Amino acid sequence: MKLAIINGSPRNKKSNSTLLMDQFLLGYHSLNPEEIPVHYLVNPQLKKEGIAVFIDSEVILIVFPLYTDCMPGIVKEFFESVAEMDKNVIRGKKIGFIVQSGFPEAVHSVAVERYLEKLTKRLQCEYLGTVIKGGVEGIQIMPPFMTQKLFNQFNKLGEYFAKNTAFSSQIKDALRKPYKMSPLRRILFSMMAKTGLTNFYWNSNLKKNGAYQNRFDKPFEA
Repeated sequence: MKLAIINGSPRNKKSNSTLLMDQFLLGYHSLNPEEIPVHYLVNPQLKKEGIAVFIDSEVILIVFPLYTDCMPGIVKEFFESVAEMDKNVIRGKKIGFIVQSGFPEAVHSVAVERYLEKLTKRLQCEYLGTVIKGGVEGIQIMPPFMTQKLFNQFNKLGEYFAKNTAFSSQIKDALRKPYKMSPLRRILFSMMAKTGLTNFYWNSNLKKNGAYQNRFDKPFEA
């Protein structure tokens, strides 16, 4: 099979999506040494290259983050460009998706999962499924012992894909947990929020970008 990966993160190669796909490819390459082209949609000047990668491949994996319950605009634009193509050129291709987000609950990504399945069918392609993983924001600053399990799961996911051209349903189910927070976990999260721990990562980024003092601004409020 001729596999290609399309990364739809606005953060380009410094994204969490890239970190996860690096682990996926480690597992994939442990069984299949073929070079896998990875195209990043963030550069609008390379839009035609992304379309060319899509056309030239038999199997396409598209990975992107969920931003406030929506896909990034560059991903939606890419899908619209593909939808305008001649169906004879893309019919029968196998397409799978990996959606990651900072939300701890997988339920936030279910709506976009339904969209992706419907889109694939309308393109007359084969839907390989959608891998959903929440709680990903922050993995770049986590110590290895905190990311080891997650990275191992994506490593095994890539290994399984190399064997079967499919996602492991067992690994998919494991990555999807928790689907929703338990009542106890919601209580614990609320208690942590009062200490400011839940905002540590976000506040550090606000300070890094000189926007911490504007964190309560409401620019669209009437």
